[in-house]
Order: sequence, then C-alpha cells, then structure tokens
Amino acid sequence: MRSVTYSMGVSLDGYIVGPDGNFAWTAPDKDVFRFWIDEIRQVDVHLLGRRLYETMLYWETAEEDPTLDAPEREWTALWKPLPKVVFTTTLHTLQGHARLATGTLTEEIERLRAEPGDGDIAIGGATLAAHAAASDLIDEYRTVIYPVLVGGGTPYFPHHERRVNLQLTETRTFNSNIVYLRHRVIR
Repeated sequence: MRSVTYSMGVSLDGYIVGPDGNFAWTAPDKDVFRFWIDEIRQVDVHLLGRRLYETMLYWETAEEDPTLDAPEREWTALWKPLPKVVFTTTLHTLQGHARLATGTLTEEIERLRAEPGDGDIAIGGATLAAHAAASDLIDEYRTVIYPVLVGGGTPYFPHHERRVNLQLTETRTFNSNIVYLRHRVIR
C-alpha cells in the first residue's frame, strides 16, 4: 500500500510559518534543495491545501525564468507534471497538472491508495495535514528542522490531543546545521 507522507520545513520551536506569515527562513541551501529534489522523485501524487497550492504556483511557469539554475530547472521538471489534488472551497479553477478534490480527504486518500503505483502520496500544508493526522491517515512524518525559533505561527504538528507513537527511521544533518528527521507511525 502506498504511504501517506507529511513533509515540511519547520522551525526548532515547531512552526512552518512564523506569526507574521513569513517563512523565508526555510529558503534551502543547495544541499537541502538537492534533498527536496530527491524527495519529490519518490512522490506519485501531492495533496495540497489552497495556501500551499498558491505558493507553489510559481513552479508551474518557472521554466520561463532565465535566472533559474540547473537544480531549479530539475525541480521544475519534476514538480510541473506531478499530479496534484487541491483541497479548497474558494478556488474553482486550477493551473497545471492539478485537480480539485472531489471527495473528503479520507475518500481521496483511500482512492489513491487503491490505484496502482509505488510512489508516496504526499501531503503539503499544516491544515490539511492536521485533518489527515486526526483521521490517522499519515504513515510518515518528515521534518526538515531549521535552526531558528520563530515564537509562534502555524504549527507543523497538529494539536488534536491524541498520542501517536513514532519510530525514527532516518536522520541527516546538512552542512548548514539543518536537520532532517524521518519518523514512521507505529500502528
């Protein structure tokens, strides 16, 4: 069965976006960007909330930007054709290789898990991930921890007062003191 993964950059105090809505501190260096490129290669479909979808729209036309370097072009070539399912009640049309979710998050994940494929079902965005976590749909939590305290904002981990046991399956420290942790949910 295909795994559902939640992977985001996060501050040491647990936020993906600071209290001012800023997440510029997550700008990856070349090693971390290479990591994200390798990670997206493992994904068959990406589930996104509206805010992350709108943030990632840049990559739908990024190949037109003459200032892109080779890794950014590689990312664009992987991201653009990747199927995306967007969960929103405010958008009615989407760009690129994206479609609006037609069912609940649980229904969409069940349908995607039933389809053939080896790659992950990736969830992007804290709000969408919180709903998935509350329904026990996430198989792996993948955190890229930045050495910064932002003091508040949008938390990476949902607060639904439910214990979830995890097994650490991979770690990596980048030259920039950014740390990657991969945890599998123990069921």
